[in-house]
Amino acid sequence: MTRLYSDDDLYNAYMQRRKLLAGFFIATGLWLAVLIGFIVYYTFLPYGDPNATWVKAVTSIWTALYLIFLFPYMGISFKRCNAYCKMLKFISRGIKEYNVAPFEGIEDWTTHDGVDVNVACFSVPNVKRDGMMTRQVYVDGEKYFPPFEEGKRVRFVTQGNLLIEYEIEENNNEEKE
Repeated sequence: MTRLYSDDDLYNAYMQRRKLLAGFFIATGLWLAVLIGFIVYYTFLPYGDPNATWVKAVTSIWTALYLIFLFPYMGISFKRCNAYCKMLKFISRGIKEYNVAPFEGIEDWTTHDGVDVNVACFSVPNVKRDGMMTRQVYVDGEKYFPPFEEGKRVRFVTQGNLLIEYEIEENNNEEKE
């Protein structure tokens, strides 16, 4: 079976998360140091000094710049990296599900638990009713999409509908279940 993930993936994701957190703490420390410097300078100014106006303005602009940096950095970069780390952690600890089903096709990209994924559709027997139903299996958008061909049976392992391992069966017998 072809594995999509290795132990290095989890390590690299956590290292990237750690670097993003370090960047956040450095930026916050820099913002706080400059803010404290302006507050100390402002408190030493005599009452009614005309310099107080520009100190307030620069402090407000400095804080606005920090917030403008903070929302995209933590709201996009860190949030996506953190979701990817959680996904990899769930893969290593979660319950695995084994299945063999014919591949139907590919649907559009979507986001599953904050991670961009491709959607692969498989035909599986419906347990409650006669007939077949379509099962959506998510393939990590960071990985190459497996070379599935429509109609070929695929043996795969998932965790929470996320593809972990796959194997394309050589003998393509549609009749066996």
